[in-house]
Amino acid sequence: MTAPADLDALTDFFDRYGAALTTGDVAAVAGCYALPGLVVADTYSFSFVSPAAVALSFVGAAPDYQERELVAANALIEDVQRISALLIEVAVEWEFLDSQGRRVPGERYRYLLRSTDNGPAICTVIRIA
Repeated sequence: MTAPADLDALTDFFDRYGAALTTGDVAAVAGCYALPGLVVADTYSFSFVSPAAVALSFVGAAPDYQERELVAANALIEDVQRISALLIEVAVEWEFLDSQGRRVPGERYRYLLRSTDNGPAICTVIRIA
Protein backbone atom coordinates (compact mmCIF):
# COMPACT_ATOMS: atom_id res chain seq x y z
CA MET A 1 0.00 0.00 0.00
CA THR A 2 1.29 3.48 -0.80
CA ALA A 3 1.14 6.57 1.37
CA PRO A 4 -2.25 8.28 1.30
CA ALA A 5 -1.60 11.20 -1.05
CA ASP A 6 -5.32 11.54 -1.61
CA LEU A 7 -6.57 14.64 0.20
CA ASP A 8 -10.00 13.05 0.69
CA ALA A 9 -8.44 10.13 2.60
CA LEU A 10 -6.49 12.54 4.80
CA THR A 11 -9.58 14.65 5.42
CA ASP A 12 -11.56 11.54 6.40
CA PHE A 13 -8.76 10.45 8.73
CA PHE A 14 -8.52 13.81 10.49
CA ASP A 15 -12.33 14.06 10.67
CA ARG A 16 -12.39 10.74 12.57
CA TYR A 17 -9.49 11.83 14.77
CA GLY A 18 -11.09 15.20 15.56
CA ALA A 19 -14.44 13.57 16.37
CA ALA A 20 -12.72 11.10 18.69
CA LEU A 21 -10.88 13.95 20.45
CA THR A 22 -13.96 16.11 21.03
CA THR A 23 -16.19 13.22 22.15
CA GLY A 24 -13.60 11.72 24.47
CA ASP A 25 -13.43 8.42 22.59
CA VAL A 26 -9.91 7.60 23.76
CA ALA A 27 -10.05 4.12 22.21
CA ALA A 28 -10.69 5.69 18.79
CA VAL A 29 -7.91 8.25 19.41
CA ALA A 30 -5.54 5.40 20.26
CA GLY A 31 -6.57 3.62 17.07
CA CYS A 32 -5.28 6.58 15.05
CA TYR A 33 -1.67 6.04 16.23
CA ALA A 34 1.12 3.81 14.98
CA LEU A 35 3.15 2.35 17.80
CA PRO A 36 5.52 3.38 19.07
CA GLY A 37 4.44 6.97 18.59
CA LEU A 38 5.95 10.29 19.62
CA VAL A 39 4.64 13.72 20.61
CA VAL A 40 7.07 16.67 20.58
CA ALA A 41 6.47 20.20 21.86
CA ASP A 42 8.72 23.07 22.92
CA THR A 43 9.01 22.00 26.55
CA TYR A 44 8.26 18.27 26.53
CA SER A 45 8.28 15.06 24.54
CA PHE A 46 6.71 11.72 25.26
CA SER A 47 6.28 8.44 23.48
CA PHE A 48 3.50 5.88 23.30
CA VAL A 49 4.30 2.19 23.33
CA SER A 50 0.77 0.79 23.69
CA PRO A 51 -2.81 1.75 22.85
CA ALA A 52 -3.44 2.10 26.60
CA ALA A 53 -0.64 4.68 26.86
CA VAL A 54 -2.15 6.69 23.99
CA ALA A 55 -5.60 6.53 25.58
CA LEU A 56 -4.27 7.55 29.00
CA SER A 57 -2.54 10.63 27.60
CA PHE A 58 -5.81 11.86 26.04
CA VAL A 59 -8.13 11.15 28.99
CA GLY A 60 -7.94 14.79 30.14
CA ALA A 61 -8.66 16.28 26.73
CA ALA A 62 -12.41 15.58 26.61
CA PRO A 63 -13.22 17.36 29.91
CA ASP A 64 -11.22 20.36 28.66
CA TYR A 65 -13.24 20.41 25.42
CA GLN A 66 -16.49 20.08 27.41
CA GLU A 67 -15.51 22.89 29.78
CA ARG A 68 -14.79 25.13 26.80
CA GLU A 69 -18.05 23.89 25.16
CA LEU A 70 -16.20 22.68 22.08
CA VAL A 71 -18.40 20.24 20.19
CA ALA A 72 -16.58 19.68 16.91
CA ALA A 73 -13.04 19.81 15.53
CA ASN A 74 -12.11 20.53 11.95
CA ALA A 75 -8.62 19.92 10.61
CA LEU A 76 -7.59 22.53 8.07
CA ILE A 77 -4.93 20.74 6.06
CA GLU A 78 -2.30 23.31 5.12
CA ASP A 79 0.38 21.20 3.49
CA VAL A 80 1.10 17.59 2.53
CA GLN A 81 4.62 16.36 1.81
CA ARG A 82 5.45 12.83 0.70
CA ILE A 83 8.46 11.57 2.67
CA SER A 84 8.63 8.03 1.25
CA ALA A 85 6.34 5.43 -0.27
CA LEU A 86 4.61 4.91 3.08
CA LEU A 87 5.26 8.14 5.00
CA ILE A 88 3.78 11.61 4.58
CA GLU A 89 3.99 14.78 6.63
CA VAL A 90 0.81 16.80 7.04
CA ALA A 91 0.57 20.32 8.44
CA VAL A 92 -2.79 20.92 10.15
CA GLU A 93 -4.43 23.87 11.83
CA TRP A 94 -7.28 22.78 14.09
CA GLU A 95 -10.45 24.83 14.18
CA PHE A 96 -13.20 24.08 16.68
CA LEU A 97 -16.89 24.84 16.90
CA ASP A 98 -18.44 25.66 20.24
CA SER A 99 -21.94 24.79 21.41
CA GLN A 100 -23.17 28.13 19.98
CA GLY A 101 -21.83 27.27 16.52
CA ARG A 102 -19.01 29.81 16.77
CA ARG A 103 -15.58 29.08 15.33
CA VAL A 104 -12.81 28.80 17.88
CA PRO A 105 -9.21 28.89 16.63
CA GLY A 106 -7.09 25.97 17.67
CA GLU A 107 -3.47 24.95 17.50
CA ARG A 108 -1.21 23.97 14.64
CA TYR A 109 0.57 20.64 14.33
CA ARG A 110 2.69 18.65 11.93
CA TYR A 111 1.85 14.96 11.75
CA LEU A 112 4.09 12.24 10.37
CA LEU A 113 1.70 9.57 9.10
CA ARG A 114 2.42 6.02 8.01
CA SER A 115 0.17 4.26 5.57
CA THR A 116 -1.05 0.93 6.94
CA ASP A 117 -3.50 -1.70 5.78
CA ASN A 118 -6.09 0.07 7.98
CA GLY A 119 -5.35 3.54 6.61
CA PRO A 120 -3.15 6.37 7.88
CA ALA A 121 -1.66 6.14 11.38
CA ILE A 122 0.08 8.90 13.32
CA CYS A 123 3.76 8.17 14.04
CA THR A 124 4.82 11.61 15.30
CA VAL A 125 3.02 14.80 16.34
CA ILE A 126 4.89 18.10 16.54
CA ARG A 127 3.16 21.13 17.99
CA ILE A 128 3.90 24.28 16.00
CA ALA A 129 3.98 27.73 17.57
